[in-house]
Amino acid sequence: MAAVVTPVLTAGIGEADLRDIAVYRGRGGYKQWERAVRDLKPADIQAACDASGLRGRGGAGFPTGKKWSFLPNNDKPRYLVCNCDEAEPGTFKDHMLLEETPHLVLEGILLGAYAIGSHHAFIYIRGEFKAGYAIFMAALAEARKAGFVGKDLFGTGYDLEVTVHRGAGAYICGEETGLLNSLEGKRGEPRLKPPFPAVEGLYGAPTVVNNVETLAYLVPILEKGAAWFASVGTEKSKGYKIVSISGHVNKPGNYEVALGTTVNELIQIAGGMREGRKLVAVQPGGGSSACIFEEHFDCPYDYEHIAKAGSMLGSGAFLAFDETTDFVAAAHNMVRFFAHESCGQCTPCREGGHWLEIVLRRFVEGRGLMSDLDMMRRVSSTITGLNLCALGDSIEPFLKSVLNRFPAQFEARVLKETTHV
Repeated sequence: MAAVVTPVLTAGIGEADLRDIAVYRGRGGYKQWERAVRDLKPADIQAACDASGLRGRGGAGFPTGKKWSFLPNNDKPRYLVCNCDEAEPGTFKDHMLLEETPHLVLEGILLGAYAIGSHHAFIYIRGEFKAGYAIFMAALAEARKAGFVGKDLFGTGYDLEVTVHRGAGAYICGEETGLLNSLEGKRGEPRLKPPFPAVEGLYGAPTVVNNVETLAYLVPILEKGAAWFASVGTEKSKGYKIVSISGHVNKPGNYEVALGTTVNELIQIAGGMREGRKLVAVQPGGGSSACIFEEHFDCPYDYEHIAKAGSMLGSGAFLAFDETTDFVAAAHNMVRFFAHESCGQCTPCREGGHWLEIVLRRFVEGRGLMSDLDMMRRVSSTITGLNLCALGDSIEPFLKSVLNRFPAQFEARVLKETTHV
């Protein structure tokens, strides 16, 4: 059976001006928000989220309803933070949603905030998303004018404010506690956990941080029902997912599919490989993930199967590599990114990434050492699992996977010894 693209969040993109609130409302926009505030209790939305099987679409894949359930009942305010600091190499789906359908993003934020009993929601937008920031600000102004944001919403007495905060280009602020520090005006670096944000997050209050795509899916889940969403996907990976496909395919782009679509089917959806070229590796979860290879190309694209194959689904960045790829240069480029983006708090990440980048630069220049190959294979035990956040763990998965799969490419860059007479 041919692979199928199913527009849910992406429905109407490229066909209608969804930036215009009148167009968005004409397609049913904000109806679920008004229904929620008028007719539903926060617990109803939480129950729908649980029943749908929705998991975080930002990378970790944690069940969304369960994440909400960790909030304590105390006298502190609750905050919802939408993470739009999309900076994972290969990921560009949140960027698209922000620019093309900002009202859907906003409605998802509003529903998420109401579900956790929050009266103040935030969206943290990556600094480089200048156009998306301007578009979202315009959408927020339209929604406020229409009475969807602010005080006494729909005459119910419920108040909800939304604050937009721009980042300043730091990848580390995509990590939820680094993001919260940045929101508070502090240096953007991860916090020691526990306490977790659900207990002590923004301004020391209970906080939920959810991804753009995660929150946006609340709108169709409420509209069509939790059973509709749970009916697609796999046993533990329910629903739909936007996959950002790039690399050596004919039609790179964002494609919305049911989780469980196979790796080979995703390649077909993106127009197949370039003419005459062969798929040799796929990085299924963005820059932080290890590659998977030919023996896994029939693998379902979901959280469990990709993990079993030795990688991760992550945020849904899918990079395809053909046989012309220089994996030495690719590994150097990936490690250089993470080394540069380290906040510097943790020694294994700060020093390990830096030295790996230097070693790989030598290989790119044809000056590698045989001893370096053994060192790079062992490095996981010295820089992984030893840091405050997952950035340190992201430095070597791609490197290790391609070094083990394509050792000849690295060995060919070892400096040849010369004899002087």
